[in-house]
Amino acid sequence: MRPVTLTNMEGHLKRESPTYVRTSTAAAITMKTLPGRFLRQAQLYCINLLLTYEEGCAARCAYCGLSRSRELEEPWSQHSFIRVDWPTVHLSDVVSIMARGGCPHVERVCVSMITNPRALEDTVKVVRHIRQVTPQVSVLVAPTIINKEWLITLKEAGADMIGVAVDAATPKLFNALRGQGVNGPHRWDRYWSAIKEGVSVYGKYKVGVHLVVGLGETEREMTMAIQRAESLGAHTHLFSFFPEENSPMQNHPQPPIGQYRRIQLARYIINHGLSTAELMKYDAEGRIIDFGATPEAYDELIDNGVPFMTSGCPGKTMECACNRPFGNSTPAQAVKGELRNFPFKPKLEDIETIREQLKEYV
Repeated sequence: MRPVTLTNMEGHLKRESPTYVRTSTAAAITMKTLPGRFLRQAQLYCINLLLTYEEGCAARCAYCGLSRSRELEEPWSQHSFIRVDWPTVHLSDVVSIMARGGCPHVERVCVSMITNPRALEDTVKVVRHIRQVTPQVSVLVAPTIINKEWLITLKEAGADMIGVAVDAATPKLFNALRGQGVNGPHRWDRYWSAIKEGVSVYGKYKVGVHLVVGLGETEREMTMAIQRAESLGAHTHLFSFFPEENSPMQNHPQPPIGQYRRIQLARYIINHGLSTAELMKYDAEGRIIDFGATPEAYDELIDNGVPFMTSGCPGKTMECACNRPFGNSTPAQAVKGELRNFPFKPKLEDIETIREQLKEYV
């Protein structure tokens, strides 16, 4: 039997965590709670869940759809995130769908916290429920409100990996977009200390660091952030900036596709120990002009196509289960060759396009 749902002062149902969670449109389609299909027969291998509360998130990140800085009239629980709707569902329904094999190809569940004190206890409860139906459970943590002891509790509840969304590549950008510059609670040093704590609790490469390309950093600054995470024992997961409507950065452009492709390749090279950010060469504007790999290795990596696929937590049988189909680009962009993160292995014609994009410097 489902738990009783509380009501607010007006008598409306309070569809809040831990009883309820929000799930991405892609996850809802995968679980068949929403109709739809993916371009090029892509499949999602990770169910993404987001904690939800009427009061929302305390953060004011300038680019985030869940930010308090976003000027929208609808309740926080209806805000889009990464440009798509996140419908609210009963957690027991998610568990039931997975238990009966409703999405058998799914290999991981990722639970995303928000910066809300209630999320500390509720995240642990959600993980315990999800752990009943899958051993691969990631949590995107909120460093501002957690500590190492809580990370240990989370691991005991069943999480096998965590993610830390640093997003901005430099302390200056982080402060301007997430910290004091927007009257937000987040601090650069705290996010990096959370990564260290996570590695000490979960182990090397059991922590994923999210970075968003295109917030105003140079390519060199981004590769240095990737290298810093790698040196701490954490792999990086790349996102391409995409403006959220009515956010402070709604008019900020996406990064040029050439810039994103070079960072994708650099991330793969660094995370696989093939070179370092320091060995790469950059032009006067901080753009990568040499990846520190031999011409043969460079060609082999591009032909392989994997560096340009979505980077995320692994599944039981795959290097990346959290493949977020079309999370950083529209289907229209994908059709014209600007699929930012490939949710499947690129085809030969995709590789040919990628080769040309890597040469684009604008």
